[in-house]
Amino acid sequence: MITPQWPAPAGVHALCSTRAGGVSAAPYDTLNLGDHVGDDEQAVAENRRRHAQALQARPVFLKQVHGRGVVRLAAGTPHGTEADGCWTTERGVACTMMVADCLPVLLADRAGKVVGAAHCGWRGLAGEGGSGVLEALWSQMAPVAGAAADVVAWLGPCIGPDAFEVGAEVREAFTQRDVEAQRFFRPHGPDKFLADLPALARRRLAALGVHAIHGNDGSREWCTVANGSRFFSHRRDRVSGRFATSVWLG
Repeated sequence: MITPQWPAPAGVHALCSTRAGGVSAAPYDTLNLGDHVGDDEQAVAENRRRHAQALQARPVFLKQVHGRGVVRLAAGTPHGTEADGCWTTERGVACTMMVADCLPVLLADRAGKVVGAAHCGWRGLAGEGGSGVLEALWSQMAPVAGAAADVVAWLGPCIGPDAFEVGAEVREAFTQRDVEAQRFFRPHGPDKFLADLPALARRRLAALGVHAIHGNDGSREWCTVANGSRFFSHRRDRVSGRFATSVWLG
């Protein structure tokens, strides 16, 4: 487990799993938390039980679709609810994002009233018309959290800027409303670019007014592709498990 290093207030807790500590067999070895990738159902159930035990909270595993849908979590919110962002004010309910190259983003207000999480693949992060899953999540959290300046963010592991090759359409999705975002795309062959996903997320958060951003800085240690013994990666392995990042009020 990775314990996020961020200035969250007392009562806000967060953990990020790795691929170690579970019961799944290869290629899902060992702590695969995804129930949609072909792994044994009983193994996934046991892995999820272990993740919940580590949290001492109830993680809600959503059906993530690379969109910008957001849901408010309650104690009874069922697993499989479709959304790529979630938030809660209830204690013991963990906002949880499963990833295997996409970027998990955690948010918490400094008063410890509300927490949220987003699943940021490039589609969800870019969204439409300059509004993606982070903007959608913040629009729901803001009435409770207050000013964005009073919010802290943590970025978890994801595919790094030396591994995330994308086409021109991905670059266009970010730059059509924000020309300055082009600096986060390095040419990498004809109509190909290397994209810096955490930097793009940091820019979107800053535009919302969130400047206390911690965690993934785009360095190699955070890259899912480059750290095969620690992280699952769909881009690297194609058949892959999922690790998860969770934030909750205790």
